[in-house]
Amino acid sequence: MRSLHNRQQIDRLRNLPLETVLRSIGAEQDHLDKAKWHTSQGALSVNGAKFINWNIGHGGGGAIDLAMHLNGMNFSAAIQWLSDHFSCPDPVFSTSSSPKSGLTLPLPEPGHLAKVKRYLLVDRCLPDVLLEPLIQSGRLYADHMANAVFVLLGKEKLPVGAELRGTSGYSWRGLASGSRKDLGCFAVGPQSAKDVILCESAIDAISCAAIHASHLCVSTSGARPNPAWLPRLIERGYNIYCGFDADPAGDQMAVAMINLHPSVERIRPSLHDWNDVIKASC
Repeated sequence: MRSLHNRQQIDRLRNLPLETVLRSIGAEQDHLDKAKWHTSQGALSVNGAKFINWNIGHGGGGAIDLAMHLNGMNFSAAIQWLSDHFSCPDPVFSTSSSPKSGLTLPLPEPGHLAKVKRYLLVDRCLPDVLLEPLIQSGRLYADHMANAVFVLLGKEKLPVGAELRGTSGYSWRGLASGSRKDLGCFAVGPQSAKDVILCESAIDAISCAAIHASHLCVSTSGARPNPAWLPRLIERGYNIYCGFDADPAGDQMAVAMINLHPSVERIRPSLHDWNDVIKASC
């Protein structure tokens, strides 16, 4: 087991929305009482960061207490479990280099977060159960232009860049100034997964994770055949699938990647990209 996270990371995990944690373990919200959840440990009532299990008269506060209660874990195990489910993976995606100075991440603008979240939920049909942990962890936020900012993390889970996606009337995408996408990535899915699907963008990675919940879905921030962190993933024993778009460019990049790394397999979205698949069922 890895060492415990620092105090800031522990506080972030503790402050995860209880509803997000409950959904992640398959709990069902009561149809009549939205504060009531049906779990394997009995019925829980949730009030903000507090919960109580009426079946056994036990309650607590925060996501760590909830994970301990639901999974029968001690504090350290609960921290690890939450980190596995709601944190970015360990930096196996980075090289031995260190990010150079010059990265300029857009400043968060909380006043635009509702607009960005509405765009992702309604226009992109992305599930809230995946978006909320990203927002809580700071890996997804809104900037002053109401762009969605998807942070790329590298060594020691430090930012090395960000994908930017416009949420206004026209489609716009780019990278934050100084981004070093070969030093890190944006990833969604269980940290314990051994199957990794490479996608062309953060939105596609989230979409893919909604479809392939047991896989780790990683954005390459553009279709490219040989990200610098890919050989290390392969060396670590991950099963790599190239999930680039189902178009000539995506197919060409997938073939180039497999030629460079024969262990990589192609997995093609049934529509143009993974987000189109999600939107078709929305």
